[in-house]
Amino acid sequence: MKFSRKQTIGENLLYVMVWAAIILVPVLNSQMMSEMHVNLENVLIAWRQIAPYLIIFVIHNTVLAPRYMLRRKYGKYLLSDLALIIGVFWLVQIYEEHLADNLVAQADPQLSEAYRQASFSNLEIYWNIVLGFFMTGANTGIKLIYQSMRDEQKMEALKRQNLQAEMDYLKYQINPHFFMNTLNNIHALIDIDAESAKSAVIELSKMMRYVLYESGRELISLNRDVQFLRNYIELMRIRYTDDVDIRVEYPGNLPEQVTIPPLLLIVFVENAFKHGVSYNHPSFIRIRIDYADGKVAATIENSRHAAPDKRHEAGIGLENVRKRLALIYGEKGFSMEILEAEKTYTVKLEIPTLHA
Repeated sequence: MKFSRKQTIGENLLYVMVWAAIILVPVLNSQMMSEMHVNLENVLIAWRQIAPYLIIFVIHNTVLAPRYMLRRKYGKYLLSDLALIIGVFWLVQIYEEHLADNLVAQADPQLSEAYRQASFSNLEIYWNIVLGFFMTGANTGIKLIYQSMRDEQKMEALKRQNLQAEMDYLKYQINPHFFMNTLNNIHALIDIDAESAKSAVIELSKMMRYVLYESGRELISLNRDVQFLRNYIELMRIRYTDDVDIRVEYPGNLPEQVTIPPLLLIVFVENAFKHGVSYNHPSFIRIRIDYADGKVAATIENSRHAAPDKRHEAGIGLENVRKRLALIYGEKGFSMEILEAEKTYTVKLEIPTLHA
């Protein structure tokens, strides 16, 4: 993944910068000691002293830490780290003792003095081991920090994917029976009123086009969402003719920049038609959509005829909409109010507009 590669590059760049600075210290120190030019012998001696730490770092960073520490094999990690540090400095001590014996045998006091003055460290082996542990510990700390950052970013990415999947699931939960019922109504209209059937097919095709091609976006123009509602309502008018008083108010000439998540309002409107229409009693549905001060307010009111229905009380689909709103805006980023009276059922929604 892109963020993992970036984190790895950043971590490796940090190591390169630190070691570049460490390697340059003897060069600058030698120049200051010699005042006029770099003393190559002093630099080489110092680099020889740095080399064991660099060897330990490379092995620890590329092998031990990834294989054991990051995989939580702490026992193997500590033992292997200890063996690495002791083994390297034990070999270094053997090498330096051999080198010192050769210098004494050659009776070269000047080179021996230079060796003594320019060494990066003249510590005893146990102090070198302590410094080695400190260095590998710092390396482990840095790797854990970057690993934590990578894990956190992976979790955020996974969380976003899960939220998007959940929102998509909730978004497309428009009652699937609607399309089936509409097709059945169109089939019945063909023999009774062929022109109405043709109009219904056109309105249904417009809705299907919106669902298939427009609603996949995270945000949609409020104008287009309102047009989708109008297509739905026209289908309902064909179905119920004059038996239901349907009134719709919505703002005109809205700029395209006014956007909301798609397929939010349709759930409230569909719910109103599903539970607010009676074939035996006068029924009404009133829909009002307003936009002002960066907020969209929708009020959907419908008649109520029978005793309270548990499914109606819960609002079929309304709970899913509430969950989706919480995912998009947060628990306090929107207002959704349900008012139930003896003969009316009202849903009031207020959401801020979002920017694409």
